[in-house]
Amino acid sequence: MEFLTVYKQTIIFTIIVLAVFLTLRFLTQQLHATLEKRFRKKHPGEEPIIIHLIQKILNALWIVLGIMALAYIFIDEEQFKGATRNIFIILYIGIVAVVTLVIASLTQTWFKRSIEDKITQNQDPTSYYFLRYLAIFAVHFIGIVLASLALPLLKGVAQTALGGAGVLAVIAGIASQEALANLVGGLFIISFKPFRIGDIIKLDETKVGTVTDITLRNMVIKNYQNKMIVIPNSFINREKLVDYDLGDRMCCQWIEVGISYSSDIDLAKHIMREECEVHPNLIDYRTEFDKYKNVKKVIVRIISLGESAVTIRAWAWAANFKEAFEMKCDLYESIKKRFEKEGIDIPFPHRTMVFKENKMEFLKFGLSHEVRSSEAS
Repeated sequence: MEFLTVYKQTIIFTIIVLAVFLTLRFLTQQLHATLEKRFRKKHPGEEPIIIHLIQKILNALWIVLGIMALAYIFIDEEQFKGATRNIFIILYIGIVAVVTLVIASLTQTWFKRSIEDKITQNQDPTSYYFLRYLAIFAVHFIGIVLASLALPLLKGVAQTALGGAGVLAVIAGIASQEALANLVGGLFIISFKPFRIGDIIKLDETKVGTVTDITLRNMVIKNYQNKMIVIPNSFINREKLVDYDLGDRMCCQWIEVGISYSSDIDLAKHIMREECEVHPNLIDYRTEFDKYKNVKKVIVRIISLGESAVTIRAWAWAANFKEAFEMKCDLYESIKKRFEKEGIDIPFPHRTMVFKENKMEFLKFGLSHEVRSSEAS
């Protein structure tokens, strides 16, 4: 009874702290269960990572605040103000963290729905892809800044940083040139839109594919080997590229074949035109005036007279780049078979070597001593 009388207030305070702690933990569990249930109902198959993270932050916050509250039992009046201030700082940082995560999650959800709506309406979602990363980065950055304002230790760091701001600015500028170039490059891509999400672009023979994503730093291309190519935005702004989906998607595919000088040129041109015209991917690109003038559906011309071959080119049109590529592969195969059947030769590199009997001729061509001796014998 004497113990209860002496420590009555302490025991009541401890019971109240534990009751508040358990209540907050219970409410956190109920809130987590409700939000998780709604999330899984709207997004089946996805894991509610943000909801789990918020639950962990709140549970950790209640534990820290509970321990700090119980510490009031062992501190004197001089330390009371400092302990109270620390509790408010921890509470402030926890609330900022939770609010930041909630806003970032809502931002992500809004952009995701907007992108889906744009795709459903056959509109360009490229700007939303880029702005999504920019908005989420801004939300997290503001959250970190607001949380940092509550920490007294950062005031001294800020004063030191401001004292050497000039040097730090130069160092940061040099170190982040590439990062800033990528960020500015991404802004230029979004502003001028040289291509969009879903476009087929070509930088060189090894970088051809469909644009799948544009971030603050880079662009992602999915090539025809189902591999993702990550290209920095600064590189995109420096290089020339071909966008097969910008404007008219119809694609003119060159079919070039070299034949020998002894082969029948007219027959070879006729075969190439026939094979092109019967391909299912070929489209008629002629205007009504061209049809009136009896312009051929597929133009076939000699474009060069090489060292060992006459190069013939056919201009075949397809609806898009993918069909044009498939048509090119099929036509090379069918034209090769027709040429073999009709006796049209496709030359290949060869070299003729002439051996002379005069020993001095070998010396002119720089042959070895062993070869000269063998020929003399």
